[in-house]
Amino acid sequence: MKIRRFAALFLAVGLIFTAGCSSEKEKDNESIISSGSENVESEEPKVEEKVYINPLTGEKGIDADKVNTRPVAIMINNISIAQKVQCGLNDADIIYETEVEGGVTRLLAVFQDVSKVDRIGSIRSARYAYIDLALGHNAIYCHHGQDPTYAAPHLKDSDHYVIDTNNAGKRISNGLASEHTLYTFGNNLWESLMGARKTENTTGASWLSFADEEEEITLSGGACNNIYVPFSNNQKTTFVYDVTSGRYIYKSNGINKIDYITGKNITVKNVFVLMSSITNYPDNYHRKVELTGGDGYYVVNGTYTPIKWSKGKATNKLSFTNTDGSPLTVNAGNSWVCIADKNKSQVTIG
Repeated sequence: MKIRRFAALFLAVGLIFTAGCSSEKEKDNESIISSGSENVESEEPKVEEKVYINPLTGEKGIDADKVNTRPVAIMINNISIAQKVQCGLNDADIIYETEVEGGVTRLLAVFQDVSKVDRIGSIRSARYAYIDLALGHNAIYCHHGQDPTYAAPHLKDSDHYVIDTNNAGKRISNGLASEHTLYTFGNNLWESLMGARKTENTTGASWLSFADEEEEITLSGGACNNIYVPFSNNQKTTFVYDVTSGRYIYKSNGINKIDYITGKNITVKNVFVLMSSITNYPDNYHRKVELTGGDGYYVVNGTYTPIKWSKGKATNKLSFTNTDGSPLTVNAGNSWVCIADKNKSQVTIG
C-alpha cells in the first residue's frame, strides 16, 4: 500500500514538472515569434519616390504626368511701354527674343507645365520666326492675332491656339491701351487646351545636353558679368550677373525688368545669344529671321564661351555645340535665347 502511494505521488510531481517545462517552452516560443515579427517589419525595404526631370531645363521636380505632354509656347508683348505689365516670365522654361517690325522685339515663353503658372502676359500676335521656334519643341503655339501676310499662312503648318476673351484669355485693366491688357492663367489655359485635344503626349526627350542639377558649369571663354545685345535703337537687352543668386538679371534699355504681379526681378540661369541674318520681307516692314544656323555665345555662372548653333527645318529644335563641333553641356536651369542680326547687332561681353 505504501509503495502504491509513493508511486502515485511520484507520478503527480512528474506531471507538474512536465507542465511547467511545457509552459516555459511556450513562453520562449512566443518570445521568439514576437521578436521575429518585429525584425521582419524593421527590415522592409523603403520605396523611394521617383523624381522626374523637366526636359526643357534639366531640373528635378516636375509632375510625372507633365514630363511627356506637349510644351506650351505663348507670345508675349515686349514693346517698351508694355514691359512694366509683363508677368509669368520667371516661370518660363525657355524665353526666345528676336526682332519684329518697328525695331522692337517680342518674347516667346515656353512652359513644360503651364498649369502651375498664375497670370501670363500680356499676350500679342503671331510672327513667322516664333512659329518655327515653337514647332522645334512640338509646342502648342498660343497667340492673339497674327500678321496677315506672312504669319497667317504659316500658322496652317502648326498646331496653334488663339487666346482671346472667349478662349482662356481675360482683359485686365493695367493703365495701358486695350491691346496691352490681354492675359491668360496657366491652369485655365491648360484645361482649355485639353478640351481642344491638343495635349497629346510626346517623347519627353531632353531639349539640350544638361549637366546634373547639382553641378555648376564653368565656361572656358572667360568672365562674363554682363552681356549686352543691341537688337536695334529701340531695343537693347542686357543680362547682368548676380553672384548671390547665380543668375542673370534681365534689363531692357538699361532698366531692370520686374514681374508685374510679384514685383521680383526677371532672372535667368542660362543665356544664349545667336547671331543670324535678319532682313525685311518684301513688304519692307515685317522682319525675316534666318534660323539655319551660325555663331553665338553661351553664358552661365559669370562665364561664357563661343558656340555654334543650328536649326534648319521648321520642325527641328535648336542645337548647340562648341566651336570645334563637340557637344555643348548646359547648366540645368531656365534659358533665355536672343537671336540678333549679325550685321548690325554689336554684342558686348563684360
